[in-house]
Amino acid sequence: MNIEKDRVVRFHYTVSEQGQEPLESSEGRGPLAILIGHGNIIPGLEKAMEGHVAGDKFEVDVAAADAYGVRQEGLTQRVPKKHFEGARLVPGMQAVLPTNFGPRAVTIQKVGMSVVDVDLNHPMAGKDLSFAIEVVEVREASEEELQHGHVHGEGGHQH
Repeated sequence: MNIEKDRVVRFHYTVSEQGQEPLESSEGRGPLAILIGHGNIIPGLEKAMEGHVAGDKFEVDVAAADAYGVRQEGLTQRVPKKHFEGARLVPGMQAVLPTNFGPRAVTIQKVGMSVVDVDLNHPMAGKDLSFAIEVVEVREASEEELQHGHVHGEGGHQH
C-alpha cells in the first residue's frame, strides 16, 4: 500500500542538520505514527514520503522553507518571567512558553529581573535538514482518526 493522503504511516527516522551529526532518532524506541495529509509532520518530509511503501528505506534533504521555516529576524518578544514557572533561565536555552494557542518552543535571549526576552522562531527555523527514513507500516486510517486528524493507538495519540 502506497503512502498517500489519509493513510497512517509508522516509520523510524534519524534527523540531522545537513552535513552534521544526528540530532534525534527513533532508534531504540517505537516508530513514529502519523496521519498523512493532516499537517502532523513538516511539509517537506511528508511530501518525500508520498508513494513509498512498508519496508522502504530512503534518505531525503529538506530545505528550511519546507521544514520549520526560514528564520525571521526581529521575531522577539518581552515576556513576564512568571510565565516560565520558576525555571532557571539562561540565554541560548530552549524553553516552552504557554500561549493562548498552546505551548510554544522559544529560545531565551536575555533574562532580566522580571522579564525575559525570547526569540519566537522555532529552534530549528532556518536549518536545512537531512532525514534517514525506514517505513514500517502503511494502513488505511480509521474514521475516528480522520475526524480527529491524528493517529490513535500505538505510536499515535492516546485518548
